[in-house]
Amino acid sequence: MISARLLPDGKRLHLQQGPIDLVIEAWGEMAEVRVAYRQAAAAFETVLSDLVAELPLLRTALTDGRPAARGPVARRMIEACWPYRKDFITPMAAVAGSVADHILAAMLSGRTLAKAYVNDGGDIAIHLAEGERLACGMVANLHAPAIAGTIDLISAMPVRGIATSGAPTKGSGGRSFSFGIADAVTVLARSGAAADAAATIIANAVDLPGDARVRRVPASELDPDSDLGSRLVTVAVPALEADDIKRALWAGLAVAEELRGRDLIHGAVLALQGRFALAGAVAQDLLAA
Repeated sequence: MISARLLPDGKRLHLQQGPIDLVIEAWGEMAEVRVAYRQAAAAFETVLSDLVAELPLLRTALTDGRPAARGPVARRMIEACWPYRKDFITPMAAVAGSVADHILAAMLSGRTLAKAYVNDGGDIAIHLAEGERLACGMVANLHAPAIAGTIDLISAMPVRGIATSGAPTKGSGGRSFSFGIADAVTVLARSGAAADAAATIIANAVDLPGDARVRRVPASELDPDSDLGSRLVTVAVPALEADDIKRALWAGLAVAEELRGRDLIHGAVLALQGRFALAGAVAQDLLAA
């Protein structure tokens, strides 16, 4: 059952079906915004069914043999994750950002909007016409959500997607799993899908390998349908000493800087137990705001 309704403020559109929950907002002429919202709702009708039809493929780790997906969201997922195929990654790592990108593209088709965003559980696709800007906030701890900083995105920036990943502890309500221990890794990239995949990779790298204090369990114990199978994912991280926090953050930062050097991301903020590591000048602005 699909739910499509305006939120009480009368400005934002809420689309929901199963695990997909989108909050959408657009700015422009009222007639253009109304049509854009109708186009978003129409595009949303087949998103979940199309993904379910290709789940076996999308839950399979990428290798050098590039899979051929049928659906537009599935193709976006594979494209975003393809640069990381030498690591373990399945296209599911970019599902939320890819859905956001797909719905935003549908909204913009034939429309003239000043700016817009599609927020899929914190993975966000953004449109900015020339000269426009949008203020975005960062949550530094997924277990205790609060705005830790903001950034003023401007149209001249090559940023059209923001995504956050981290290690959800038991009871925190996180839908995804992580091999690492970051509270949150926020990535800014050229699309929601690109940011989503990169945030997963960087969050996995924020880690203390072999540290017995970090509790990990097979992903399949938490979710029998997880694309991670029996691989160990983090469920509990103890209070860490400053040196341990620094070591884990620096491991993640090294990966973030590598991805920035490959032009896969524009910047990133890595957070762990009140400490931060920043990749790129845009991340410095985010935390300082």
